[in-house]
Amino acid sequence: MSSVNAPLYRLAAPATRLTALALAAALAGCSSLGSMLEGDKVDYRSGGAKTARLEVPPDLTQLARDPRYQVPGSGSVSATVYQQQVAAAPAAAAATPVAPDAVGDVRIERAGNQRWLVTSQTPEQLWPQLKEFWEELGFNLTTDSQDTGVMETDWAENRAKLPMDIIRRTVGRVLDSLYSTGEMDRFRTRVERTAGGTEIFISHRRMEEVYTNQLQDQTRWQPAPADPELEAQILARLMVKLGAAKETKDAEAAVAAAPAAPERARVVSADGQPAVQVDDGFDRAWRRVGLSLDRAGFTVEDRDRAQGLYFVRYVQPSPEDGRREPGLLTRWFGIGGKAEDIAPARYRIAVRGDGEQRTLVSVQNAQGAPETGAVAQRIVQLLAEDLKR
Repeated sequence: MSSVNAPLYRLAAPATRLTALALAAALAGCSSLGSMLEGDKVDYRSGGAKTARLEVPPDLTQLARDPRYQVPGSGSVSATVYQQQVAAAPAAAAATPVAPDAVGDVRIERAGNQRWLVTSQTPEQLWPQLKEFWEELGFNLTTDSQDTGVMETDWAENRAKLPMDIIRRTVGRVLDSLYSTGEMDRFRTRVERTAGGTEIFISHRRMEEVYTNQLQDQTRWQPAPADPELEAQILARLMVKLGAAKETKDAEAAVAAAPAAPERARVVSADGQPAVQVDDGFDRAWRRVGLSLDRAGFTVEDRDRAQGLYFVRYVQPSPEDGRREPGLLTRWFGIGGKAEDIAPARYRIAVRGDGEQRTLVSVQNAQGAPETGAVAQRIVQLLAEDLKR
């Protein structure tokens, strides 16, 4: 990528950078201001102040506590009891599960690179927990629709991606709010009721701020590819919360990225109509198509699983600062130069079983008639690009 379109890891403005450097030099000889960022891969939390640790007086030295000299338990301890406790410690550590596929009553289901959670809890039980989960991660919700089972966050910045340069190491979080990664993320959560409980899907969308000229004095926001690995990490955290597990890293290992698989979808012609042929049975293809629609920016207004229909509408989302995102349909169809020129369009996405391990996905207009023109061809290509992974 050229320097014009390079993503931004920067301070907000040149004047701000000079101010930051001056303040960093003034505070270089002082004690550390604020705690350093934790080594986490995901951090959407607002920068709240943490409680400072107790300082040791300058004439004293803090001695490290050696666990070898700590007496286990309380009260009188015999040598025999002590030896039994020491011998039992490794066995207890070995009993901790590694890379679990389930935490409590929540388990992970996979279909290629697609992942979702399955639980015996009802959507009514899960909904307040899902809201609390996103709030704990630092997100505000822009969509909270219990009728459709859709919850969507606002655009937010992953602060864990900020580089730890000399300024941030020197002044801690004092100037942290002046930095920007040049990226914003949004997540959509969708719950579907099943006979045995609930299925939970999470999809990710990303915007990237790039320079628009060689002088690098103007920027614009443009869509960036979704990050399946980030989806896996967020899904792992949700599994931990819903399953009441203690170790987040164990859950992240359970949803580690799957190895590359052969393409499982392709564009075909079915009765003269463009369609996507998916190498999955209806049940699995239905779930995957729902995730693909979420990633493509379609709003699922209704769904009829018995008829195999998604009733969708495409709207142009906008990031936090009010500048509108050039949506996928805008870039694919090339209609108009601005997102405001595109009117919301309604379609039906038909999912039909074609044997036990094959499914066809086609496009219909709002009245249910087959779409065979350029619009249908491009929507089919868009879905096939995501479903083939």
